[in-house]
Amino acid sequence: MQAIWKGAISFGMVTIPIKVFSATEEKDISFRQVHVADGGRIKYKRVCSIDGEEVPYSDIGKGYEMPDGRMVVLDSDDFADLPLSSKKVIDVLEFVPADQVDPLYLGKSYYLAADGGPGAKPYVLLRDALEGSELYALVKVALRSRESLGLLRTVDDVLVLQVMLWPDEIRDKAFAAPPEDVEIRSQEKAMASSYIDTLRGEFDPDQYHDEYRQALEKVVQAKAEGVPLPESEEEEAEGAEVVDLVAALRASVEAAKARRAGGGSGAAEAPKAPAKKAAAKKAPAKKAAAAKKTPAKKTAKKATKKSA
Repeated sequence: MQAIWKGAISFGMVTIPIKVFSATEEKDISFRQVHVADGGRIKYKRVCSIDGEEVPYSDIGKGYEMPDGRMVVLDSDDFADLPLSSKKVIDVLEFVPADQVDPLYLGKSYYLAADGGPGAKPYVLLRDALEGSELYALVKVALRSRESLGLLRTVDDVLVLQVMLWPDEIRDKAFAAPPEDVEIRSQEKAMASSYIDTLRGEFDPDQYHDEYRQALEKVVQAKAEGVPLPESEEEEAEGAEVVDLVAALRASVEAAKARRAGGGSGAAEAPKAPAKKAAAKKAPAKKAAAAKKTPAKKTAKKATKKSA
């Protein structure tokens, strides 16, 4: 695997030479834009808006448009000469409690590897000092033409750099909050808590799979072979609006218990909420929406601490 960046971690008076490798990769199915009539690929030409000529990729640079319309053109040398101390150094700023970091700030992950023999010992020193401390190292680093905050944490025996968003890149969440006058009955909250307890488990992402991608692969294979498309296994959702939250949550608890007892196949046999009875109560619809309100930040913090 090719390193995307080389530099060093500045850990007090200790310098750790490292290489940075992408820790994730997307497994989406890639499509080409084609002419529907004959399947021919659609191609794009890079054409200059001033002279109308096609421009080779080697002659394309980056330009920043000023408020007055002027275009400031930057080349690779301009980016290389940026007056930043974080260009080749991951600078440790401080150590922060893991449970104070909201996952909303987290971006792409990178594996850090010691660069050469001399870097192994200080690498292991920092790794072992972080392990079990329940602390993250808050760092500043410049990757891919931008400077970011980041976190250094341990995953098994490897240091991981988690790039973060800046605070001004997080949008205001006030618009998404439900009305403050929505009330939840104690029975509804108790049933919601019961449902959560029923589905409580240890985090094991290997038990889940990208079913959308698998279904799309089957469709592509069927069209390539000229055979009938696979039939959808999706069940039609009932159109009745369930407004009796206690009844709906009780049915959800029974469904979850049946599904777990049957290894994932018992959901269809679980009792359903009595839609007719629920509809007759004519409870305010906004209460149903309010049941989805959970202390997101507190939950996110726990998830972050657990993943660390």
